[in-house]
Amino acid sequence: MEDKIITVNRQAKHEYFIEESIEAGIVLEGTEVKSIRLGSVNLKDSFCLISGSAVYLKNAHIAVYEKSGGFNSRDAKRDRKLLLHKQEIFRLKGKMSEKGYALIPLKMYFSGALIKIELGLCKGKHTFDKKQTLKEKDLMRKADREIKEYR
Repeated sequence: MEDKIITVNRQAKHEYFIEESIEAGIVLEGTEVKSIRLGSVNLKDSFCLISGSAVYLKNAHIAVYEKSGGFNSRDAKRDRKLLLHKQEIFRLKGKMSEKGYALIPLKMYFSGALIKIELGLCKGKHTFDKKQTLKEKDLMRKADREIKEYR
């Protein structure tokens, strides 16, 4: 079955080296699911923290569903619990204890009727790494343009 992508954190690929990715479930309320179905999600500045034996998504913006009336008094950037196996959590905790590693949400998508998040175990890039990535991207774009013009 094809997964329908809701949103992608494009900034993550620019800011970090992504070493591995993990699929996680997310605990949401009904109005948040409706808001996500409308595409009112932003993962730009979000990150994950491991607290005890639970993983939390911090700073992810899921807009308040406007048709919920007075029943929805939740914050749009509240912490949301992620669902992972205990062994995965302990393995990620060990990796994140090393210097420079972070757990960053890469994309949010529908897997059937469920909403999943792809997390990336990432290591931060330095400014010269970012410049190198942009140079490579420009060279690839230029080569593609020249191939297209040659035809």
